[in-house]
Amino acid sequence: MPLFNDLGLNLSSHRTQLLLTAATAAFATYSILSIHNSRSKAKRRADLANEINRAVASGTIPARTHPSPSSLLQFASGSEYSEELVREQLARNYAFLGEQGVSRVRRATVVIVGCGGVGSWAAVMLARSGVAHLRLIDFDYVTLSSLNRHATAALADVGTPKVQCVARALHAIAPFVQVDPRVELWRGGADGAELLQGADWVVDAIDNIGTKVELLAYCVQNNIKVFSSMGAGTKSDPTRIQIADLSATHYDPLARAVRQRLRAVLSRSERSSPPTPPSSDLSSSADADADDDPSSAPSPAPSTREYSLPVVYSSEVPSDDVTLLPLASSELAKGSVDELAPLRDFRVRILPVLGPLPAIFGLHIATYVLCELAGRPIERPLPVRHRKKLYERMWKDLLHRESRIAGKQINSLPLTTADIALLYDDFALGRSIVPPHSACVRPALVRWDPRAPLSLENCVVGEMKEVSRAMSRVFAMPDADAVYEDPLGFYEAQGYVDALGEPIDPARFKNGVVIWSSEEVWGVEAARVAQFRIAQARRLREWTLQ
Repeated sequence: MPLFNDLGLNLSSHRTQLLLTAATAAFATYSILSIHNSRSKAKRRADLANEINRAVASGTIPARTHPSPSSLLQFASGSEYSEELVREQLARNYAFLGEQGVSRVRRATVVIVGCGGVGSWAAVMLARSGVAHLRLIDFDYVTLSSLNRHATAALADVGTPKVQCVARALHAIAPFVQVDPRVELWRGGADGAELLQGADWVVDAIDNIGTKVELLAYCVQNNIKVFSSMGAGTKSDPTRIQIADLSATHYDPLARAVRQRLRAVLSRSERSSPPTPPSSDLSSSADADADDDPSSAPSPAPSTREYSLPVVYSSEVPSDDVTLLPLASSELAKGSVDELAPLRDFRVRILPVLGPLPAIFGLHIATYVLCELAGRPIERPLPVRHRKKLYERMWKDLLHRESRIAGKQINSLPLTTADIALLYDDFALGRSIVPPHSACVRPALVRWDPRAPLSLENCVVGEMKEVSRAMSRVFAMPDADAVYEDPLGFYEAQGYVDALGEPIDPARFKNGVVIWSSEEVWGVEAARVAQFRIAQARRLREWTLQ
């Protein structure tokens, strides 16, 4: 045949005949399997449709989006909503998180404090993802102004408690999820403890700073995992929204105020409690103010507890024309503005909010908590690129560190903030050089080779405590309260130079201190990564000079 002749195949060849037979058999098998799978899927879809129709006809699943309380009681427990339907509804989650991950989610309990624009969206997505138990806490009621951002509220819900509005919608979406709505204001003490009982995670979506700090402090002191939402008001740029530790937030006035007040509350609590032995590996993440110069910040007290507090916030700086809406003169004539608040210390003036922004905040929260519950945590989210203030802080921190090494004040560095951004975002990808190369909560920079001046090729990124260890071991410049692990032996630090390449007198280094290389301090894997990043920087420099 011409086709086979063109392909160089000889039909009289036994080998060619075997190949054609095998290809024909494979095609026939594939066709049979495709037809079988297609018919099986069609049958499963028909069976599922029949089961749902029977459930709707029997009243197990309500036909309306917002069922009345009487019809809600018929399916609130989800006992008649079969496991097959649940698994079909969560099919995408099972495909993504696996059997074990979804099983963890379906056993979990999440408490959401605040069911407004942020909390309602977090609640909806956690319920859609199959979280077994949701407790909703909010004392507030749905108003007309809530409808521009609330996940479940409709006109018919105006004047009803927000938690009941969300609960009705969640039962209609996922009747197998147990929802416990509480029309209450969260406060510390026995009542507050009871509301958080059994929580695997707590979501803080409170818009009042006093209650927010009280809740966060309670969770930190009682080792309850909590995720907090910062301010979504007056913001409009969704690309600036990110997840970070509270200590690493920038340009968010609410985050700064929460950080400062929380630090004060925890400090008072520690002073009033019996003293405890200091930890051998203390983190200053809880006390560090990312908006302050780290070189002037005091060292944390030895008794400061280490804690991680993930938050969602926006680094956007609002424009000057976005302000609180003014109160009517008739309201001002009634007396003190604070007296107009529904509760003491609660805001009374309307904060401008674009509806999509709180929704994005809530979706960030739900995604983070869902991954944590499923055992697939977002280890440490990579901070957003191009944060000028972060790069300036890292530059000042490096300047202070190099001045200590030189033994004199250095007024400038051979690296700019643009170079810092390149090092941190493009070379290091926001991750530490030290295994397991986690994304940095408090990133810091240090020279890799003390015998070479500071440059793109001779600067690495690490966590603050890891860089402090290198300062202690490589440069013999420990923090004031640092303790050497190996105070035996000594050799001179010959050939050490400062950031600008000027020689450093070896007599400056402390006697009785072992001076290690960076590889000895951080390990062979860190050295391998350092050499790779040095090669990256060298290639970039050569490329820019072409």
